[in-house]
Amino acid sequence: MIELKDVSKIYRRGSENICAVNKVDLVLNKGDFCAIVGASGSGKTTLMNLIGCIDNPSVGTVKIKNTDVSGLPQKDLTKIRRDTLGFVFQQFFLIPTLTASENVQIPGLFAKNTQRIKRAEELLDLVGLSERIHHRPGEMSGGEMQRTAIARALINSPEILLADEPTGNLDSENAKIVFDTFKKLNKAGLTIIVVTHSKELAKNADKIITIKDGKIQTD
Repeated sequence: MIELKDVSKIYRRGSENICAVNKVDLVLNKGDFCAIVGASGSGKTTLMNLIGCIDNPSVGTVKIKNTDVSGLPQKDLTKIRRDTLGFVFQQFFLIPTLTASENVQIPGLFAKNTQRIKRAEELLDLVGLSERIHHRPGEMSGGEMQRTAIARALINSPEILLADEPTGNLDSENAKIVFDTFKKLNKAGLTIIVVTHSKELAKNADKIITIKDGKIQTD
């Protein structure tokens, strides 16, 4: 489902070249639950951005569902991000004046999803927030807001969920609830890739990848 071959990402910083990801080979299959762990600056978020079609590799190829996305035009990348990938971040990015249901529906508006209201309610129930459908972010805990963000990421029925430090702003109890939600979604068939600095939380995944200085240490 996801294949990276000899992938490097090099950034220019003044007169210096910074190799954030260095000659990475990686294969992830449909239904995998993968955790990418590493220290700050190790390259894990850059790797996630390459997988998520947010950034292009300087060298190498990235394939999503057997399609080489490395050199695709932005229009095609946008379609892949909209239809195939779902994103969850450390920040919740919820609109404070909208209810949980309305926040979840937003990506469905851009995709012209005519069933988005019903789908939003189903997803909020799936992540354990059926009683928070009409609540605004200010009326929810951090864990509830993150689960709302997870539901929003699923509104267009992606095949792959990418989560970058999704528990970074949560206490240990809410972090566990979020990872329990990921396990539930994965068991239902969703491919999940999570970037985390927590080796303890990473143990929830079926596959753990450690990255250091832009290189994968174990696979």
